Order: sequence, then C-alpha cells, then structure tokens
Amino acid sequence: MTKPARSRRKLTAIAASVGLAAASLGIWAATSSTAQAATLPTPDHVVVVVMENHAYSQVIGSSSAPYINSLKAGGANLTNSFGITHPSEPNYYALFSGSTQGRTDDSCVSVGSMTAPNLASELLAAGKTWASYNESLPSQGSTTCSSGKYAQKHNPWFGFGNVPTSSAYTFAQFPTDYTTLPKVSFVVPNLCSDMHDCSVSTGDTWIKNNLGAYATWAQTHNSILVVTFDEDNSLSGNKIPTVYYGQHVAAGSSSATTYNHYNTLRTLEDLAGLTSHAGNAATASDVSGIWN
Repeated sequence: MTKPARSRRKLTAIAASVGLAAASLGIWAATSSTAQAATLPTPDHVVVVVMENHAYSQVIGSSSAPYINSLKAGGANLTNSFGITHPSEPNYYALFSGSTQGRTDDSCVSVGSMTAPNLASELLAAGKTWASYNESLPSQGSTTCSSGKYAQKHNPWFGFGNVPTSSAYTFAQFPTDYTTLPKVSFVVPNLCSDMHDCSVSTGDTWIKNNLGAYATWAQTHNSILVVTFDEDNSLSGNKIPTVYYGQHVAAGSSSATTYNHYNTLRTLEDLAGLTSHAGNAATASDVSGIWN
C-alpha cells in the first residue's frame, strides 16, 4: 500500500514541476515582446534638443564641444546613431512622426495639411503634455515660413493638423520652473545656435547656457535631456551625435547598436508610457544598454 502512495506523490511532484515550468514559459512568452520597453525608466520630463548638420566625429571628442562632451561623460553616448536622409526637413519629420511624410526638400509646408500620428498627437490623445520651444519664432503659434534666423523647416509640428499651433512656444517661454515642463518637449535653436550657420563652439555654448541648468536639475528630478542632430555634414554616412543625460542614464555608458531617428522616436514614446507608436517607430527597437 505504501509503494503506490509514494508513486502517487512522486507523480504529483513531477506534475507540479512540469506545471511550474510551463507556467514560467508562459510568463516568459507573454512578456518577452514587452520586456525591452519594461526596462526603460519612467521620467517625469524629457527635453530633446535638435542640432544641425554635423557628423559624429565633428562633435564627439572635439575640443570645440566641451559641454556636449561633458554630457557624454556624465550620461550616455550612442556611437552608431544615424539620420534617415538628406536634407534637413525630412529628418525632422522622421524624428517626430516616424516617417519623412514624403518631404524631399526644405520647403515650407502647408500648415496643418497632414493627419498622420506623431509624437505630439499621441501624447495629447493619451492625456499627457507636449510642447515645442522654438528660438526666434516671432510669437507663440506663429506659422510664418521664416523670420530672421528662424526656419519652419526645422519645426515639423506645424505640418500636422492634429497638433495645436498654440503648443509651439518661443524659446523665451521655456520655463525656469522645470517642474512645469511638459511630459515631452522639443527645443529647436535658431539657424545660428543649432550650428547650421554658426560654429560647433557656438552651438555647444548655446546648449550650456540655455539648457545646462535643466540638465543639472534633471539628474536629481527624474528627468532626461536628449541631444541629437538632424543629419551629418553629408560626408560621414549620416552618422550623427546622440547623447542622453539624466537621473536614470548610466554615467559614462555607451551603446554601439545601430540606431536612427525611428529608434529615438520609439524610445521617446516608451519613456512617456505611450502604447501607440507612429510610423516606423512601431517596428523600431528602444535604445537599450544605457539605463541605470
């Protein structure tokens, strides 16, 4: 009588082990597709500043860009980050909406003519906050094509009817109380400050003077600064600098994985906790290996 009882207990133990293994496999299978997004932090604020027309080697390691390189040292450096195409404008659309939206040049767009999903429309639909801060924009919501050193070609939000023009602020309206910043915001310097018409040193100093205090604050306030470029100088295979800095970014980290604007957009969407992904961001991977 005891032998059958032992056999039953043995079979029960085996069945339990198999069931546990099966359950574990089921959990793994259910979460593997979302595991990468789950490893991202959930910052309160992300600020993205987009600079212009310089290759990775012109900025990273350059004595002309001491501040950007200090962000690299204290944050994360993507060593294989790329623009999508040339010239500037389609890259901005790619970074903002996961598609170049058929743009092939730098001409002004018809304001509100596009309806495709984009980072701002996704944030607003999810009840989250969005804004852009545009240096030399004549006034909040101004839809002018150009004005002095301001250029609409670097401001893709104006192309979309699902993004309120009122969410485009002047850079003078960038808050000094950083707790009032939106969940995600873009900063677009003017044609001199972004290194387009002026030197790397000029642009580097502009970031330090205008976003340095935010970067320091971000380190202790669950926030992130991303510095990236639209395209290279057309001489380096469109390899661009991209640096992440903030509280949840591992200091001195880097990633040699190949990324482009679609990966950056996907990462911004997932950092904000969005479940929707615009255009090519839907199939792009998040930036990984840089989070602490």
